[in-house]
Amino acid sequence: MFESGAVSLGITPTCWTNDDFPTIGADISFEQCVSEIALAGFEGCSVGHKFPTDPRALSQALTLRGLRVSEPWASTYFTVRDMRERTLAGFREQLDFIQEVGGDQVVVAELGHAVHQQAVALAANRPVFDDTAWDALLTGLDELGRMAADRGMFLCYHHHMGTGVQSRADVDRLLAGTDPDLVHLLLDTGHLTLAGDDPLALARDHARRIAHVHLKDVRPDVLEYFRREDPSFHDAVLAGIFTVPGDGMTDFGPVLRALADAGYRGWLVVEAEQDPANAHPLTYAKKAREHLRVLIGR
Repeated sequence: MFESGAVSLGITPTCWTNDDFPTIGADISFEQCVSEIALAGFEGCSVGHKFPTDPRALSQALTLRGLRVSEPWASTYFTVRDMRERTLAGFREQLDFIQEVGGDQVVVAELGHAVHQQAVALAANRPVFDDTAWDALLTGLDELGRMAADRGMFLCYHHHMGTGVQSRADVDRLLAGTDPDLVHLLLDTGHLTLAGDDPLALARDHARRIAHVHLKDVRPDVLEYFRREDPSFHDAVLAGIFTVPGDGMTDFGPVLRALADAGYRGWLVVEAEQDPANAHPLTYAKKAREHLRVLIGR
């Protein structure tokens, strides 16, 4: 499906622990998480809140297990007051970090006015940006993209439920208003499905802008509950809204084919915010890895 050497297969720590809700998986150590990621057959992982903050210590721990960093996260706050310079400073720190651990990209999402970490109805309270906020976000992202490009790296924007950029229409506006050479897209299949949109359509329409992929499945029965009750993001996660590829409703074959046909090169990263007390992390990681093996042939 993909050209030889075109893609690397990773997984986020969210099957084991959760950055948004640290009490989920609080008893699982960094060492268990990364050891099981390697045991499941993945090549790398994103950086979680339990990971060492010293780049050398992190590199040693991952290299010992044959792993690499797929991406660090940097939150942006361009749509709230007096946060532009702090956002730029935080992004510089992440650029320094990813360079030291051998990566070449940083994932960002605008968290100004975001509600996904709050105990509120998710859909009813999501932020809606006015033109002023959009202008601040788009110009800010271009600036971050330039900072990354000047250091031989690149920026990937992550659309996310509970933020001002969660739907297909939001993604379209973001891509239309930013420099395609500076701002790339992280396609998250689960978040887009939860937003009520089609990951395959987005993959086909914006394949040339996609530089990173999170493969996240959705359980259809929990999706019905989500549509009916509009729970908080926390409660949706605990209810099992997300799962790994091959365990939910998403047909990943056509999505991956659309990316392969467009010449995609980069990370394919499994992600499933789950409660490890109910979804055994290594079992689900191995399920996802086997599903990808069937789909892409390795």
